[in-house]
Amino acid sequence: MPASPSSSVQEARKALADKLRQIRTEAGLTGTQLAAEAGWHRTKVSKLEYAATSPSGDDIRTWCRLCGASDRAEDLIAARHEADSLYMEWRRLLRSGLRRQQESQLPLYERTRSFRAYSAFLVPGLLQTRAYTAAVLHAIRQRNGLHDDVDAAVAARMERQRVLHKSGRRFAFLVEESVLRSTVADAGTMAGQLDHLQVATHLPAVSLGVVPMRTGRTRWPAEGFWIFDDLQVNVELISGYLTLQRPTEVAEYARTFSELASMAVYGDAARALITDALATLH
Repeated sequence: MPASPSSSVQEARKALADKLRQIRTEAGLTGTQLAAEAGWHRTKVSKLEYAATSPSGDDIRTWCRLCGASDRAEDLIAARHEADSLYMEWRRLLRSGLRRQQESQLPLYERTRSFRAYSAFLVPGLLQTRAYTAAVLHAIRQRNGLHDDVDAAVAARMERQRVLHKSGRRFAFLVEESVLRSTVADAGTMAGQLDHLQVATHLPAVSLGVVPMRTGRTRWPAEGFWIFDDLQVNVELISGYLTLQRPTEVAEYARTFSELASMAVYGDAARALITDALATLH
């Protein structure tokens, strides 16, 4: 597995390694004995138990068989897959193109009923205008050296926005005031985007909070994140994309969202900040 900046990923890998060590010790085998029985290099067991190396599915099956715990193999293989899926490098994620990446998220958005999103840098995708989305995706394409399917990717993101108008859904968005003032596109595009946010504040299923720059802070998230129902959190890191599904981790992001929400302003106060940001464009 590639190295990850996420402590959650490292914890998942360590938890798997710890389970392998426990199975070996319960079987009364030393690492040297297990390696010899498996036909492995003598250092392999140590590397697996300290999460220096990722076990393959066959490694796990062999380990469990030799330790008399074959019935635990499939659960451990599932845990390995979970650890792998937590973190995905952007280059791998975008390998098939921007359009496919956008389309791959649609089923998650379709089945979610309660959305919470926090962003410190960009307008959340569900609230982006077509021109703003195009500017963001063009920048991603250029930075990662991808083939140009931006138009199709923009269309896919616009299609995803239809969930905003489906019944039985609630959307809570939080953005830093700096998002309103970030020049990620030209003045005309930013003006159109800010006007669109003004309109979004009136949508019946949408809550848009703006965290003012002068607010006393108790939380400073380093990344933007989405909470889908109370089941999953997606986090966008500089180097990759993180998916969290452990209840304790989802709850921690939910607490962070609540704390940020308490610092935000809404309604007329939020619209005033948007209007002020618009004024600086002229």
